[in-house]
Amino acid sequence: MNRDFFRRKRIGVLMGGWSHEREISLRSGQKVFDSLKNQGFDVLSIDVKRDVADVLRTRGVEVAFVVLHGKPGEDGTIQGLLETMDIMYTGSGVLASALALDKLMSKRIFSFEGIPTPPHIPVCVGDDLNEAITRTQRVLGLPVVTKPRCEGSSIGIEIIESEAQLRESCVKMRRSFGDFLLERYVPGMTATCGIVGTGGRTRPLPILELVPRGRFYDYEAKYTKGATEFIIPARLPTTTYEYVQEISVKAHNVIGCWGFSRVDLSISFDGEAYVLEVNTIPGMTELSDLPAEAEAAGMTYDELVLEMLYSAKR
Repeated sequence: MNRDFFRRKRIGVLMGGWSHEREISLRSGQKVFDSLKNQGFDVLSIDVKRDVADVLRTRGVEVAFVVLHGKPGEDGTIQGLLETMDIMYTGSGVLASALALDKLMSKRIFSFEGIPTPPHIPVCVGDDLNEAITRTQRVLGLPVVTKPRCEGSSIGIEIIESEAQLRESCVKMRRSFGDFLLERYVPGMTATCGIVGTGGRTRPLPILELVPRGRFYDYEAKYTKGATEFIIPARLPTTTYEYVQEISVKAHNVIGCWGFSRVDLSISFDGEAYVLEVNTIPGMTELSDLPAEAEAAGMTYDELVLEMLYSAKR
């Protein structure tokens, strides 16, 4: 499928939704919509609500460009709906989307496939918090990172330094998110590696090193102008750089991703790389990682959007 094929289709850019990442999704979606519009496509902007199936049907959408961060866009829900409605859509399918958003399941797959990921302890609804806290201090030590099981954009993530802080964070995590993970903190470099292409054309983009002004790359650091310094390519030895790209592509593939993703990593001060997660619908704002990585690879924003559009399938 090529540009001419998609010029004959009505494209709906799906954005918004009802997750914690709604505002970022709207910003990403508007940028994608503007790009497609400027390139001459028949494109609609759709702020996804509970009646999205009716909207897609009445507005005659034939291809869905999914820019929904978090649920229901990254957990496989919208992909299942689109498949039921026989509408082509961009990016990963139902299973890969669900696996990637679920940090516990994706970590289990990484470990099985020999992809390094920081040691962790899952805490699910019904688990004893006191037991989890005791085990965390014994097995992982402090500091640790607390993170929701199924959220993106660093929402809810905290670095925990003390037992009192750990106890407080665990109570808050359970109340706000239900299931969560306690993960060993890896001091060092925060990096991301974008993946684009399908089949034999799947390839890594240049690695982006992120230097936040604060303690770590949290929600504010991601979406506040000037809060994070982008260094691209990342300042890594050649062998480490190539290895990070290699395990990023592998992580993308073992989860079953399609078309594009962004792999988030921590690289310790002694050069050990750890995959944290795979994002199946990366941000597409003016401050987002994937467009910056594509630009470093010689792609314009419009070219990146086209490559993502070409991933659309039934």
